[in-house]
Amino acid sequence: MSFFKRLKDKFSAPSEEQKQQLEELEQQDAEQQGEASQDREDETQDKPAKKVKKLKEADFDDDGLISIEDFEEIEAQQLGAKFRAGLEKSRENFQAQLNNLLARYRKVDEEFFEALEEMLITADVGFNTVMQLVEELREEAQRRNITETEDLREVIVEKIVEIYHQDDDNSEVMNIENEGLNVILMVGVNGVGKTTTIGKLAHRYQAEGKKVMLAAGDTFRAGAIEQLKVWGERVGVEVLSQREGSDPAAVMYDAINAAKSKNVDILICDTAGRLQNKSNLMNELEKVKRVIGRAVPEAPHEVLLCLDATTGQNALSQAKSFKEVTNVTGIVLTKLDGTAKGGIVLAIRNELHIPVKYVGLGEKLDDLQPFNPESYVYGLFADMIEQNVDEADEIAAPKSEDDDLEGNSNESK
Repeated sequence: MSFFKRLKDKFSAPSEEQKQQLEELEQQDAEQQGEASQDREDETQDKPAKKVKKLKEADFDDDGLISIEDFEEIEAQQLGAKFRAGLEKSRENFQAQLNNLLARYRKVDEEFFEALEEMLITADVGFNTVMQLVEELREEAQRRNITETEDLREVIVEKIVEIYHQDDDNSEVMNIENEGLNVILMVGVNGVGKTTTIGKLAHRYQAEGKKVMLAAGDTFRAGAIEQLKVWGERVGVEVLSQREGSDPAAVMYDAINAAKSKNVDILICDTAGRLQNKSNLMNELEKVKRVIGRAVPEAPHEVLLCLDATTGQNALSQAKSFKEVTNVTGIVLTKLDGTAKGGIVLAIRNELHIPVKYVGLGEKLDDLQPFNPESYVYGLFADMIEQNVDEADEIAAPKSEDDDLEGNSNESK
């Protein structure tokens, strides 16, 4: 199976029948939760409450219900639809430029590769990443004896995924343990959407059944504490804070003690983003990490840097600066739906060796999505992928009996 066909089969929009099956499952799950709630009211206080399985945890037997495999397939298709919608601006830009390039240069030669380099650099893929990608394409073209640029279309997309993965296929997976308190430290300059990301992340973990608490560690910026409290009320999680100007490390200390006493699963900690004074920021973050590490061994489990995708190469510069002052374990790339230059994802991963953990694909609560390289390239090239596969299927499809009869009729005439 070709790489394009695998992406199309995995992420293309679900059929009407699959959508209906999913809606029926969600309705059934809601009814089960309602019945379980009624059962709990009828039970005595001595009996433990019945725990209702979440839809994702349910086991579907051969009783006419959708199988787990089919449900996971529908989920993948919904994820593909989100990336396709969120990367619309980048997709229009990438596809148009690539199609124009392949139409202008028919033969695979050095002139074509130079034009491809220029195209990718203008898409914020990053100079070093572009050089590596194009060099690998040269080698692949030579190895496969590819002479027509059209035959490189699928190879280009496949190489983008390979460059992102490098030697680690699970780099985008969050380091969250099932037992004990997990601490996530959020860093980033003001204005990149850090507080909004914290709120959406809290909502996401809550939906997964985790108990979440927020710590208002950005005591420097005016209004930061109140802004986080608004998000806490919106998503229904507790926010631990002190007065403006307090020591951030003291806030973290109190938050960790409160989280432990309340059996919180995930504590998400906000921090100040004063990048203009690196020495103060470094001292502050190191102090905060020391306090967290003493209270919870191996914490923070993640240090996530929020970057605004619409700032392009400036986001890459911010990532380099923060990497100098603290051990960033992952990137949250916000506002990816608002840029036509989605190539910054590759530049960050390949040049800084920091995985992208989440991407912002819209303004809704569930538009903060875990990053997946295949979903990403599908979102960037969805139209081209589907057109390419459909054309290949038409060529490979056997002639029908009607076509044969029509052909024989024409011959007899």
